[in-house]
Amino acid sequence: MKNEKRREFIKQLGLVAGSTALLPSLLSFDSIINTYKKEGSQKKINVALCGLGRYAKILAKGLEQTKQCKLTGLVTGTPEKEITWGQKYNIPKKNIYNYDNFDSIIDNKDIDLVYVVLPNSMHKEFTIRAANAGKHVIVEKPMGLNALECVEMIDACKKNGVQLAVGYRLHYEPHHKEIKRMGQEKVFGNIRYIDASLGYRIKGWKKDAWHLKKAMSGGGPLTNIGIYCVQSNRYILGEEPIAVTAQFGPVQRPDYFKEVEESITWQLEFPSGAVTTSASSYSYNVDRLYASGDDGFFELEPALSYGPFKGKSSLGTFNFPVINQQQVQLDEISKCILNKEPLPMHIRGEEGHKDMLVIDAIYKSAATGKKVVI
Repeated sequence: MKNEKRREFIKQLGLVAGSTALLPSLLSFDSIINTYKKEGSQKKINVALCGLGRYAKILAKGLEQTKQCKLTGLVTGTPEKEITWGQKYNIPKKNIYNYDNFDSIIDNKDIDLVYVVLPNSMHKEFTIRAANAGKHVIVEKPMGLNALECVEMIDACKKNGVQLAVGYRLHYEPHHKEIKRMGQEKVFGNIRYIDASLGYRIKGWKKDAWHLKKAMSGGGPLTNIGIYCVQSNRYILGEEPIAVTAQFGPVQRPDYFKEVEESITWQLEFPSGAVTTSASSYSYNVDRLYASGDDGFFELEPALSYGPFKGKSSLGTFNFPVINQQQVQLDEISKCILNKEPLPMHIRGEEGHKDMLVIDAIYKSAATGKKVVI
């Protein structure tokens, strides 16, 4: 019976069977068995989603496809979601928390990482609480309400010996990896000009939505989606901007936009002499990126949303696969943690801090009408 099982296993592995001369020795066979079992039961990072709103649903779908991590916990301030999400994703009650009892997660060995997907004003609090509980953290962008909050979050994670990542999904997307390479490797010489803009006309939002409350969001479209424009400018050039001028757009729907901007445009200056112009809005649709160098160009449209992206350069049309952006991001971050390796700098909390330094300066310029040195 034992030999029959071995022969069947070898057959499943695609090895040649039928001749005892080709069967591995008992020692080598046991080695294959152990390797197979090890790969089949590879440890994964156990993830708790903290905040179960719209984007958490997208992340949950991504988690269903991941290989390096899995959804094992939930954190929500809505009792009904404890039941519906718990049943849908088969999460045991002991792994479901609310905002009051969250700190007891410190005793839960079933959770390694907390992904903070809460309103922006809650990012700092729950990042620090998760870090104090010894859990690694991914926090959605914008990392905090301002650059100072980001520093506090980074310090808390360092103090507790946990890793802190920001949910920059585009860092692992093939089109964006390519435009980053083209810009930083100067495939078309020095990049002189970039136009990166993202906006959409909001429809069906409740007028008390948290995105429209400055205390909860920190701002309007700039903090929510304009941050992708700031990001792309920085990673294409591989530089940090040194100055900005910015302008608020007209308020066309004052019943919605009483506290945050409806639209905003800004221009960044970089040490190399490159300039960028961007716009972000909740009143019109735009989703494009164009970069011009000494010897050519590249562009994407759609460019900064969830895709699927399309693009080309002076060398021809891009032909990259469509990926699940959340799945790849989660797997790559989890892989680093599993291997006990530091996260790459482009995804760490320090990257989120750099974005917020720029966003703080954009708002200051738009409010004062003056150029602001960053």
